[in-house]
Amino acid sequence: MRWVLAIVASLALLLAACGTQESSSPAPGSEVIGTGKVADLDFSGTTVDGSEFDGASLKGKPAVLWFWAPWCPTCRAQSPFVSDLAEEYDGRVAVIGVGGLDSESAILDLAGQIPHVTHLVDIEGAVWQHFRVTAQSTFTVIDADGEVMSEGYLDNEELGDLVARLAD
Repeated sequence: MRWVLAIVASLALLLAACGTQESSSPAPGSEVIGTGKVADLDFSGTTVDGSEFDGASLKGKPAVLWFWAPWCPTCRAQSPFVSDLAEEYDGRVAVIGVGGLDSESAILDLAGQIPHVTHLVDIEGAVWQHFRVTAQSTFTVIDADGEVMSEGYLDNEELGDLVARLAD
């Protein structure tokens, strides 16, 4: 009987907490559209050609940060679309690929197959951590005012629609 009371009490506490839980950030993999959250562009990285990349260079323009891994089948499947998007919106929306979770040679190899995207090599995961990314394929989409418009996984249609809106 005691265990029944313990289960009922636990369920009551759980149910009571459900309506009052607050979170300042979305669950991993969830989409956020225009929350008012401002992107922290105070980060840096190294491009595939060895140049330094300063996140502050994205201020004042829409940007897509795509967090990918070379061994990820979803990332590989999305790569032609992301490349086409970067080419179509060149000069209007910055598309930054952040390759991680693998060796430098694997990241460089796949990045070389995805043209039109500025790729960063993030072996240590510093940029991933900066944006609190825990899974691939993840997008952080930022408008020209620095507002985070979306975080998490987006399929090609969702990403394309969002980028088209930002480019207008």
